[in-house]
Amino acid sequence: MKKLISLFALGLALLTGAAHANDAETLVRNTSNDVLELMKKEKNDKKLREQIEQRTLPYFDFTRMTGLAVGLPWRSATDAQKSQLTDEFKTLLIRTYSSTLTSYKVQGIEVKPVKAEANSTDVTVLTDVSVSGQQPVAINYKLRKVDQNWRVYDVVVGGVSLVTNYRGSFGDTIKQSGVDGLIKSLKDKNTTNTGK
Repeated sequence: MKKLISLFALGLALLTGAAHANDAETLVRNTSNDVLELMKKEKNDKKLREQIEQRTLPYFDFTRMTGLAVGLPWRSATDAQKSQLTDEFKTLLIRTYSSTLTSYKVQGIEVKPVKAEANSTDVTVLTDVSVSGQQPVAINYKLRKVDQNWRVYDVVVGGVSLVTNYRGSFGDTIKQSGVDGLIKSLKDKNTTNTGK
């Protein structure tokens, strides 16, 4: 699980781009190269994390990701609970990738052509990421078009979906202590991770 989350972190970091990208494949291809350059130039880990966070966050649909990770209980959650869950899950993902980002030495990224209709609003962009000293890692992005912009709603690392991976643990927590219990659990993890 820890390795999967670390690789997901790498995937988050590599996907950033211009807000008006028309094509999901082009978004991933062009901006992955931009982030690779940033990773080569910026030697200060904290500044690197901050810059990548600023560039990455606008391109993820955290509400959809959270809803998919929570699963069926999402439908019966109140608007306030949905908002809290989304905020806490977003914080968890950001802190996770921020803490593991600098441990990877990315050599290159191969973005494969998207096989979808030109007017598709939901696509998967397949990539192979070359990491120093390791076999290439398949990191694939599921994106959907929201208000004419592409947004990531899941990342699949080595065949394992981030959303599906969290759904199991979220489901267990919800069964034991409800949606409010999951919110508390995420808050506790986020507080622990910041050392507060």
